[in-house]
Amino acid sequence: MRELGFLYGMKSDGHPLEVKHIFVSPGHDFRGRHGLGREDNGVVDCDEVELVAGSGIVGDRYFNHKEDFKGQITFFEESIWLAVKEKFALPELPASEFRRNVIVSGVDLNSLIGQQFAIGDLEFSGSEEASPCYWMDEACAPGVEEFLRGRGGLRCRILGGGTLAKGTFDLRVLGAV
Repeated sequence: MRELGFLYGMKSDGHPLEVKHIFVSPGHDFRGRHGLGREDNGVVDCDEVELVAGSGIVGDRYFNHKEDFKGQITFFEESIWLAVKEKFALPELPASEFRRNVIVSGVDLNSLIGQQFAIGDLEFSGSEEASPCYWMDEACAPGVEEFLRGRGGLRCRILGGGTLAKGTFDLRVLGAV
C-alpha cells in the first residue's frame, strides 16, 4: 500500500530513508555563467544543517534566494549517482558534482513531486524535478545531462524547519500539495 500512496497522493505511514550526504555551497558555480565557464565556490559535506521554513538551508547559496522559491532544498538519489559513475566510467566522481543538497537512498524522488512529506520531524513540499542542464556535461562528462533527464533529483520548499542530519529517518508522505 505504501507504493500506491506515493503514486496516488495518499498518506503513507512511512518507511526508512537514509540521508547519505548533505552539501552546502556558499556560491553558484554555474548559475548566470553561460559562456563564461565554471566558478569554483566549493562544496562542504556537512554532518548536519539548519533548515529554515520558507528560506532554505542556512549557509547555502539559495538561502533567502526569493519568496516562495521552489528550490529551497534539493534531493538526489544515491542510486542515480552510482549509475552515472558506472555508465560513464567515472569511479572517482563525487556526489557533490551534481550540485544537489541532499543525497538519499530508499525513495523514488519523482514519487514525491506534488506531495507534502516529512523526513523525521522536518516537512517539505515536493515542487518539481531538479532538471539537469547542459552544465552537467561539463561537471561530469558529455552525455550526463541527457542521462539525467527525468531523474535529476527533487526541488522542494521547506515547510517545517529544524536540523537535518545524516542518518536513517522515517519518510512519511503527508498527502498531495
